[in-house]
Formats: sequence, C-alpha cells, structure tokens
Amino acid sequence: MLYIHGLGHFHPPNIIDNRFLESLEIGTTNDWIVSRVGIEQRRTVLPLEYIRTTKNCCLAAAQEAAEYNNAQCGARAAKMALARAGVPASDIGLVVAGGCSPQWCTPAEASVIARELEMEVPAFDLQAACSTFGAQLHWLAKMGAGLPDYVLTVMVENNTRVIDYRDRSSCVLWGDGAAAAVVSTKHVGRLRVLQSTFGGAPSGALEVVVQRTGFFSQNGTKVQKFAIKRMVQLFRECQQGVAEGARDEVVYVGHQANLTMLRSVARRCEVAGEQHWFNIDRFGNQGAAGAPIVVSQRYDELEKGQHIGAVVVGAGLSWSGVLLEVVGP
Repeated sequence: MLYIHGLGHFHPPNIIDNRFLESLEIGTTNDWIVSRVGIEQRRTVLPLEYIRTTKNCCLAAAQEAAEYNNAQCGARAAKMALARAGVPASDIGLVVAGGCSPQWCTPAEASVIARELEMEVPAFDLQAACSTFGAQLHWLAKMGAGLPDYVLTVMVENNTRVIDYRDRSSCVLWGDGAAAAVVSTKHVGRLRVLQSTFGGAPSGALEVVVQRTGFFSQNGTKVQKFAIKRMVQLFRECQQGVAEGARDEVVYVGHQANLTMLRSVARRCEVAGEQHWFNIDRFGNQGAAGAPIVVSQRYDELEKGQHIGAVVVGAGLSWSGVLLEVVGP
C-alpha cells in the first residue's frame, strides 16, 4: 500500500491575466478566452515585460530570462510537502521527478532538484507528460518493499518557457507551477492510494508535442475529445472503488487543461458542484503539476474518510487515475 505523507506546491508570482494577453494584440480577448477555456489568469516564471516585447519568439532567450529555474520551483514545492509530512529531508531515500518540458535533457531533473535540496540520494525521472503524477504513484506502489522509507516525487511545469505568445490558441492555456509529494510504502500517512491505473495509446503520440528545439503544439480538437472520453472512464473507475452509497461523494480532480472539458466530464459523471475541485481558472494549465496542486491547495481542508479521484490525460497519449482516501487528520 502506498501512502502520501505530505503534499506541496509552488507558483511563481508573475500573473498573466487575460487583459495582458489582449494587450499583446494577437487577436484574443477576455471574453473569447473565458468562453472557450474558462481561464482568467495564469502564472509564469518569465518577466511580463519580456513576454510583451519579445512574445517569447526565442526559446534560448526564455531560458535566460526566466526568474526561476525548474530546480528552484521544485525545491519550493518539496519543502512544503516535507513540512506538512513532518519528515526531515534527511529521511528521503529517493527523488523521482517528471513533467512536460524538463529544463535539462541530461542530467535527470530529479538529480538537479535533489542538488537544490542538498540531498545525496538516488534520483531519476519518471515522466508521462501531464499524466506524470498518477504514473509515479502507480509505479512506486508496484515497487513496494523495494523502496526506501520515504520517497519524494516532484512535478515541475514551467511550460510558459516553451510557449509562442504569437499563437493565441496555445498561449491562453498555460501557466507555471510545481507540485511535490512525500510518499511511503512502509509508513502510514495522511492519504492512502486505494487504487491506481496507468495506460497509453502511442498511436496518438504526436498529437501533443514539445519538440526539443520547438514550441508546444497540439491537435486540440482531437485531444480534447479523447481526454473527455478517457477521463469519464477513469473517474467512473474511481467511483466504483468505494462503497456504493459513497460514490456520489467522491471528489473529482481532473486534468487542469480546460474548464469546459472539466465540466463536461463532471456532467457525464453526475458530479455535484462542491465535489468538483479545480484551479484552472486562476492558474491555467499547469501540466503534470495541475491535479496534485489542486489537492495540495485544499490540504488543510481534507477530512478523514474523504475520497478523491484524480484523473488525468496527457501527451503520449497517456492517462492515469488515482483513487485517494484520507485516513489521517
């Protein structure tokens, strides 16, 4: 059994609101953005003036302009997770990281984050784009007794570095953020992973891409249809994982990609408004960090006996579903 002992998150302070995007004169408006994707603002590691003057047309320049690197963001989220877990950094025996656009091809991003945290432990990346959080939990649970006492998982998504702000279809979506979790298969924690799943359809691997030297791009219409269908299936599996009388009470946390898409899944699964947790309206698409950040932001509100279904679809095409139960105060 895998337990989560603490969750943490971090968002950079710079806010890209819809009025700012209007000011770029790329053919978008606040009403257009809200009606299509439901996002009002998002965060970025990039200076707003840099975006305004360059529209991020040069990826190398974005690396230099960023006010936070991936290791710094991941470390901030990790420190919150460690504090909530009550686990000292010295007790972490392994760091696992992943996301959509790691800052380094080599070394592993987990190694750079561990260096930032001054942890001398094994570190490797396990990433499946936006499905990374669920993929990490799923495979760590399967590793079981072979794991050290405590593992730190981190998802850093500074994807605004790879967004073309001349392209209104993509730049309205993305916001930066990092999430982290302290997990264990040997010690009972506040959250228990009751069930998990991970799957993929590689025939759609090139429908969502960030090329090594290019900008983010996707086949939005095709991916959204796929995501809705798959997330409905995943959340229904989460509902089936609890007692019949409690299925209507399972909290739905979906992939924070598009509020219209999230609400479509909620309607099909008959999720009541208060059982649908999201933050995309204020933080945009935070990639792999989105779903765990939603839970982390409500960490102090979690109640014993509560069930949470975190269901995500990502590039690859990949998907993951995790059913969590709150077992501690």
